[in-house]
Amino acid sequence: MKTFGQILRCGFLVIGSLVHAQNFPEPPDTQKTDLKLPSPEESAAGITLPDGFKANVFAGEPDVRQPIAMAFDDRGRLWVAECYTYADRTLIYDTKLRDRIVIFEDVDGDGAFDKRKVFHDGLQRLTSIALGFGGVWATCAPDFVFIPDKNGDDVPDGEPEVLLDGWHSGKVRHNIVNGLKWGPDGWLYGRHGILQTSKVGKPGTPEEDRVKLQCSMWRYHPTRREFEVIAEGTTNSWGHDWDKHGQMFFINTVIGHLWHCVPGSYYKRMYGKHFKPHLYELIQQTADHYHWDVGKEKWGDLKKKGLSPTTDEAGGGHAHCGMMIYQGDNWPDEFRGKVFTANFHGRRLNCERLERSGAGYVGKHEPDFMKVKDLWFRGVELDYGFDGSVYLLDWSDVGECHENDGLHRSSGRIYRITHGETKAQAINLAELKAVELAKLQLHPNERFARHARRLLQERAGTGQDLSLAKKKLDDVLSKNPDVTLKLRALWCLYAIGSLDDKRLANLLRSEEEHLRVWAIQLLVDHGMPKPETIDLFVSLAQEEKSGLVRLYLASALRKLPLEKRWPLANALGQSEDLKDDPVFPLLLWYGIEPAVSTNLTAAIKLLTKCKIPKLRRFIARRITETKE
Repeated sequence: MKTFGQILRCGFLVIGSLVHAQNFPEPPDTQKTDLKLPSPEESAAGITLPDGFKANVFAGEPDVRQPIAMAFDDRGRLWVAECYTYADRTLIYDTKLRDRIVIFEDVDGDGAFDKRKVFHDGLQRLTSIALGFGGVWATCAPDFVFIPDKNGDDVPDGEPEVLLDGWHSGKVRHNIVNGLKWGPDGWLYGRHGILQTSKVGKPGTPEEDRVKLQCSMWRYHPTRREFEVIAEGTTNSWGHDWDKHGQMFFINTVIGHLWHCVPGSYYKRMYGKHFKPHLYELIQQTADHYHWDVGKEKWGDLKKKGLSPTTDEAGGGHAHCGMMIYQGDNWPDEFRGKVFTANFHGRRLNCERLERSGAGYVGKHEPDFMKVKDLWFRGVELDYGFDGSVYLLDWSDVGECHENDGLHRSSGRIYRITHGETKAQAINLAELKAVELAKLQLHPNERFARHARRLLQERAGTGQDLSLAKKKLDDVLSKNPDVTLKLRALWCLYAIGSLDDKRLANLLRSEEEHLRVWAIQLLVDHGMPKPETIDLFVSLAQEEKSGLVRLYLASALRKLPLEKRWPLANALGQSEDLKDDPVFPLLLWYGIEPAVSTNLTAAIKLLTKCKIPKLRRFIARRITETKE
C-alpha cells in the first residue's frame, strides 16, 4: 500500500477536494483500549489463506477510515462509503460528524491504490452506495437519496435528491437501512433490520399510505420509481448476492446465517411478530448448520466468555457481515459459485456450498476460507472486481457490532485477495458500443456482465438505438447452450424493454427450469399479470416437475387478484412430492391465505383436494378463525 506521502513522492496525481477536506470535522476516537493497533501491513501478514492465495493492503488509515460499504464503477475504480456518524449506545449517531464517499483507483495494477478523491463528504448515517444512471444512490436514514453526476466528472451536479424518506434513524442503531446492490432484474435491492419500524414513502406521502417494514429485503426501480418489500424476517442482514442463475441469498446473524430469498417469503424472526397475521409457521434458514456450538452454548455466550474451541471449529460465532457469491475469473474454479461472508467475532471468512434440494436450496458448510490474527479485524463487506480479485473492507475496531463502549474512528483497511497473478487492465465500459456491452454477457467474470447490463438499461432509458445489441442478445438466448449465458441475455433483453409478455410466456415451455423460473418472475414484475398469463401459470403448475419452478409459481400468487388465486393454488396443492419440503407448503400458504376469508367455499374445496397436509391444517384453522 502507498500512503499519500508515498504517492506524492512517486509523482502520482492525488486528486482531493480541498474545500471539503478543510471543513470536514475530525472524527474522534472514543474507544478506550490498551490493545495495540497493528499496522495495515502487519495485519495483512497475519492473514491465513489456502495455498496459492495472498492478501495485500489496497488501502489503510489514514487514507480510508470507517469503511462500511463499497461499489465498483464502470472504470474499475472502488468507491467506498465511510461512516463516521455511527456512535455508541447512548449517542447512537453523532450528527456533529459527517460521512463521506471516497474514490480509490489503482492506476498501475499493483493491487494498491494510486489515486484518491472525495466525491461527497456532507452525508450522515451513510450505510451503502450504488452507482449508475448518472449518479450515486445512497442510504442515509431517514432518507434514500440520489446524488447526480451526469457527466461523470466525480463532482456532484447538485444536492442529493431524496427518493424515499421515513427510514428510522434513531434507536434503530446498526439495524438501519443498508445494502444497495443492483439485481439481475434491473431493480436496486436493499436491506433493513429488526430493531425499529420504518415507515417509507416518497417525500410528502401521508403516513397511512407509507410502507411499514422491519427486518426485510426490499427493492426500488430506478426509472419507474417503484418501491416494494419482497421478503420479511430474520434479524439484521448486512449482505446479499445472486448466484449464476439469479437466485438471491442473504446473510444474517444469531438465528441462522444463510437464507434463500424468494419473493413473498416470511422468515423466522429473532423476536416479535410479523405485521401480517395468520402466517402460522415461518420459513427457517437455508443452511443446515450454524457457526457456533448450538448444542452446548447460547449465541450470546461468545460475547461473555469468548470464542470456545467448539464454536471456533463450527465457524466462529453468530454474527456475519458482508456476503459474496464468487463469480470472478481469478480464483480457482473450486471456489466459483460458493458463498463467502465475514464472521465478525471469529475474525475469518466463512464459506458455504449451495446445493439444490427439493423446491429450493440447502447451504453446506465448507472449510473457513480465511482467518485473521489481528484482534482489531472486523470484516464488513467483500466483493470481486474486474480483475477477479476480491476486495475486503475492515472496519478495524476492538468493539463488536453494537459499539457499546465507543468507537475507534481513525482506523480502517481494505484488503485485496488474489490467487496467483492478476493482469492490470485499463477499462471504461461506458465508452463501449451497445453491441460490445451485449457481448460482455459472455465474459467469464460476472462483474463485466452485471455492469454491461446496467449500462444497456441506462441507454434504453434514453432512447438509444440498441438494435445490434438486441440481435446479439437474441442470438445468445435462443442458440447458446449454456443456461447461465441464456439467463444473462434474458435479463438484458428485459432491462432494455425487448421482451414482451408473449415471448416470456413462450419461455414457460423452456426445457431449462431456471428460464421458466425467470419467465414467471418477469411476468409479474410489473404487478398484476394478465388473465391469459394466469391461465398459463395454472397449466404449467398442473404438469411441472421442477420443485423450484413450482416454488416461484407459489411466489407469484401474491401478485394475483384474490379471486384469481384459487385455480393456481389448487394446481400447486397437488404437489404431494413437496408436502414435506421446508419452504414450498409455507410459500403456497402465504399466497392463498388472504383469499380464504373472502371465499370459504373455494377454501373448503382446496382443503378437500389438497395433497399437502400442512396446507390442509392451515386452511382449516383459518376457516375456523374466520367463523369465530
